[in-house]
Amino acid sequence: MPDSTVMRQARAEQTRTAIIEAALSLFSEKGFDATTMRAIAQRAEVSLGSAYYYFESKEQLIQGFYDQTAADHAAALPGRLAGLTSFSDRLVAHLDLWLELMAPHHPFAVAFFRNAADPASPLSPFSSASGPSRAASIALLADVIDGSDLKASRAIGAELPELLWLFHMGVVLFWVYDRSDGQMASRLLVRRTVP
Repeated sequence: MPDSTVMRQARAEQTRTAIIEAALSLFSEKGFDATTMRAIAQRAEVSLGSAYYYFESKEQLIQGFYDQTAADHAAALPGRLAGLTSFSDRLVAHLDLWLELMAPHHPFAVAFFRNAADPASPLSPFSSASGPSRAASIALLADVIDGSDLKASRAIGAELPELLWLFHMGVVLFWVYDRSDGQMASRLLVRRTVP
């Protein structure tokens, strides 16, 4: 790829990330419903047209956040799983990494949860719009299982990644409501429930 193409792609990714970060900040401050795309563009220091070029709506912005989080998790997880063969250790490492990556976004998650909890919302992790990020998360859990000492029947093994994703969603719900310092209660929940 020519250098100019690489540089253009890098700038585009920086702009996209800046828009997502601006949106998360505003969602935390004002709430999802009260935040406008114009305010997001101003906070990101891009034109309104640029904001709409990257994201057609606030809902699409949230999907971008989900996708970015899944990509960050996928990039860091192999290093966390390296050398671990115990299924429990691998699952704890997976969940701990997620909690670590999401820690800066806790205020946003609290403000946003009302929208994501609505099963009819495209922002719900169970919605069809969230399908790609959900599939990526389930694939990571399949990796957690594949490199472990877990022995499961074929029937259970086929369903286990999705069942673990549902468990993960339970941890997410607990985390959203966790008011302990640094959400340490969520880490304790993981350590007590995984075994």
